[in-house]
Amino acid sequence: MRTVRWLLMAVMAAGAGLALEAAHRGSTDVLELRGGGEIRGRVLAEKTDSLVVDLGYTVLVVPRREVRAWQRGGGEGEERPEVVPSEGESGASVRGGGSVPEVREGGKSGGEGFYVEGPDGLPVRNVRELAEEVGESVVQVRTPSGLGSGFVLNEEGYLLTNFHVIEGENDIRVEVFRRSGGQLERTTYRSVRIVALNKFFDLALLKIEDAGAGPFRHVRLGSSRRLAVGERVFAVGSPLGLERTVTEGIVSTKTRELQGVLYLQTTAPINPGNSGGPLFDMRGLVVGVTNMKITFGEGLGFAIPVERVKEFLENREAFAYDNSNPNSPYRYLPPPRRGAGSVAETAE
Repeated sequence: MRTVRWLLMAVMAAGAGLALEAAHRGSTDVLELRGGGEIRGRVLAEKTDSLVVDLGYTVLVVPRREVRAWQRGGGEGEERPEVVPSEGESGASVRGGGSVPEVREGGKSGGEGFYVEGPDGLPVRNVRELAEEVGESVVQVRTPSGLGSGFVLNEEGYLLTNFHVIEGENDIRVEVFRRSGGQLERTTYRSVRIVALNKFFDLALLKIEDAGAGPFRHVRLGSSRRLAVGERVFAVGSPLGLERTVTEGIVSTKTRELQGVLYLQTTAPINPGNSGGPLFDMRGLVVGVTNMKITFGEGLGFAIPVERVKEFLENREAFAYDNSNPNSPYRYLPPPRRGAGSVAETAE
């Protein structure tokens, strides 16, 4: 009698397991990977840079950059729904994360698809051609206390500028110039959110959130390490409020140390208003962010190397801005002075 009871329980358990498996298979999502493989499971959560997939026996976090396509629902032998392209597809849209950067001329996504890096082997061109190409990607950043420049990182409207351009401000406007009829027309966006700040690197990440805004033209990032001293570069910005100003120069040195930080030094004229704008190489790639000059000299401008920008963007969550504190996201206490005891002074 006991043997029969155990057999019945085993059959019931097996039937329940098959039913659960069938139910799970009927709602299976299929992630096609760029390496050629597939992941089958149920997508539990959609994040900007990853998908959380239930495999039944464990949960797997899959970076979006590794997913070529996502087929929602449908199991074996069932009609599959429309393929939803994931990160890295040119002009594709990502569910839960908005649109992704358009990859132009073979560029590749960086920072988990947050920005686009230019491909190797781009030809050297003249400033006139490049300035026309990148013109829509360079913006003006206005606050009640002043004016600076910036540049768009992806078509969702994320943009970069200097920390000192928006320091202590939360009323920020961004002016974007779009080409129409052979001319650039100004559009002003007033709903601008501070996403992340790094006051030590003098960088700020902003996002345009006006209804119906975008998609935006964006820059591609290069590498300052590949620059050579004497190589030509050009800056685009709004020095002294003179919008859409293009200035050209050369790289004077790649390792100018100022207050313990290394900068690119350039002869390209830089003035107040250029701050936060891009410094381009002659392939149209951003190699630095202009942020200061020596006021009593000529041809002594400085830019933050783009490698520092990439580091900031790839770790932007560590510098996330707290909207309840308009002055600074975080306050760092100074180290205790030697012999000052165990109590550190309060940060100003």
